[in-house]
Amino acid sequence: MALMVRRLVQLYAGLALYGLGIALQVRSDLGNAPWDVLHQGLSRRVGLSMGAWIVIAGALVMLAWIPLRQRPGLGTVSNVVLVGVFADLSLWLLPDPDALAARWAYLVGAVLVGGFATGCYIGAGLGPGPRDGLMTGIAARGHSIRAVRTGIEVSVLAAGWLLGGTVGLGTVLYAFAIGPLAHVFLPALTVRKPEHAPDGLEDEADHLVRQGG
Repeated sequence: MALMVRRLVQLYAGLALYGLGIALQVRSDLGNAPWDVLHQGLSRRVGLSMGAWIVIAGALVMLAWIPLRQRPGLGTVSNVVLVGVFADLSLWLLPDPDALAARWAYLVGAVLVGGFATGCYIGAGLGPGPRDGLMTGIAARGHSIRAVRTGIEVSVLAAGWLLGGTVGLGTVLYAFAIGPLAHVFLPALTVRKPEHAPDGLEDEADHLVRQGG
């Protein structure tokens, strides 16, 4: 029971922090993460809030799990529903930084928070996020996880840029830093199952650690 409580607290803290990280990077106006370039571009071109598009895109990505035979968990559904909500809430609360130094502080904070949050919600072992599951599901068909991730993120980045999403130095920093940060935080935050637990409880975090984050 205590282990499950810890996993739930870690999951929802991670999702809240992930939404905060998205908002910090958007407010920096120095370039968004690839998926958020797409979400912002859709918001600017079509309407609705950026958080709403995070939810919509996450739900659509989950549909792609069906042919990949990926199984969602509580963490997957929570990710789809809550990250966009937390992102919109954080965007509403955070002031726009004026000075360039403040914008860079937002950006660096966003990347660090994002890396930690990724370790939290994946490490909770209650199911990967929809985009993580798409990546690992395709990779399980015999492709390099790094090649799959690169292909997906370049595609959504290009689409988001064409729609008017913000691309810049922050995009490059995020792309280079998030993998190493997740590689550090994920093993440290992975909740290990007890030795007597059923084999079926092995979590997605273990798989991602073996794949190199």
